[in-house]
Amino acid sequence: MRKLIVSEFMSLDGVMQAPGAPDEDTEGGFTQGGWTLPYWHDDIGTHFFQAMNECDTFLLGRKTWQGHSVFESMAEGDPFGDVMKAKQKYVVSRTLESAAAWRNSTIIRDNVIEAVRKLKQQVGLNIYVDGSSVLIHALAQHNLVDEYSLLVYPLVLGGGKRVFPAGLRIDMQLVESKPFPTGVVLMRYGVNNG
Repeated sequence: MRKLIVSEFMSLDGVMQAPGAPDEDTEGGFTQGGWTLPYWHDDIGTHFFQAMNECDTFLLGRKTWQGHSVFESMAEGDPFGDVMKAKQKYVVSRTLESAAAWRNSTIIRDNVIEAVRKLKQQVGLNIYVDGSSVLIHALAQHNLVDEYSLLVYPLVLGGGKRVFPAGLRIDMQLVESKPFPTGVVLMRYGVNNG
């Protein structure tokens, strides 16, 4: 069975909202978008490139999929763009009319949990989920997450969308921890779904 890996940028207080740009996601009045940028280091990019080579499928919520579809416009021959375009993408949405904005994309409209169970049973590499706060909460509530790969940033945001759903206990074991020079720490945890 394939592993489903949730990969998130996360503040020390568990916030994952709008890490990449000031106007990325202002839902709920969030005003601290782009909070990861001062902590960038090329080793983080190397980590992502390695993680992308260990998966062949992305599972994303609609908003995250739409934001990531910018990779489709990257020039052919761009190493990261080419990797992102080549992966199979599944976007969970009841409102998206077409998945044509990003190649190799398929819409999952109904029976999301059952569709994800079937994806996990297919032959292939890891399934990678990032962003997608509503989706990752549903996956956690149905014991479908096998691993959390968290880049924990050395700041507290005080509010915003959270990586983990409120009121749900998740038992995990540490797989790897790795600090980066800017104070960011990779924390990989396997989920004990037994």
